[in-house]
Amino acid sequence: MARISLTPPRSLFLRFTEWYSKRSYGEVLDPVRALAHNPRVMRSDLRFEMSVARWNRLDEELKTLAVMATAASIGCSWCMDFGHWESRRQGMDARKVQDVPVWRESDAYSPLERDVMEYAEAMTANPPQVADELADRLVAALGEPAFVELTAMVAVENLRSRINSALGLTSQGFKDRCEIPVKPPTRTAAAR
Repeated sequence: MARISLTPPRSLFLRFTEWYSKRSYGEVLDPVRALAHNPRVMRSDLRFEMSVARWNRLDEELKTLAVMATAASIGCSWCMDFGHWESRRQGMDARKVQDVPVWRESDAYSPLERDVMEYAEAMTANPPQVADELADRLVAALGEPAFVELTAMVAVENLRSRINSALGLTSQGFKDRCEIPVKPPTRTAAAR
């Protein structure tokens, strides 16, 4: 249950944002409703997200895996729900999307994809636990511009997932629309 009402004051800007959200995603996103309680925060977040959407140095599937691994590591059910739907809508392999929470046990990923997800988890740890060898492999495989973008994407997803989790936002039902079966993680948080 959300820790904040999802019925903010109905400003003109909110009505426009709701229209855009319905047009783009089929419904109004709960984070929009939550952030709309503070219009300056919502406007800043939307401008930031529009800027992030233009980043293009990192392969989109690698970016998606990094974002999903970050959300899974934090435990943001809203982000996992939306991420499943969005990645499937973009044509990503269903098995890769489904197996993100258990990527270490899955054979669906290439060595580079595994490194990307390991990096996302290492960056998300508190404090971050990025090994030099892992960073070196990623820089060699991706190049410095894409590595910087990967690092920034993991940080961005930390922001998203932590806001959504702290506000108590949970699954909004997006995943149900892409027919991906739920597969519970087999690892405990302490095992990471």
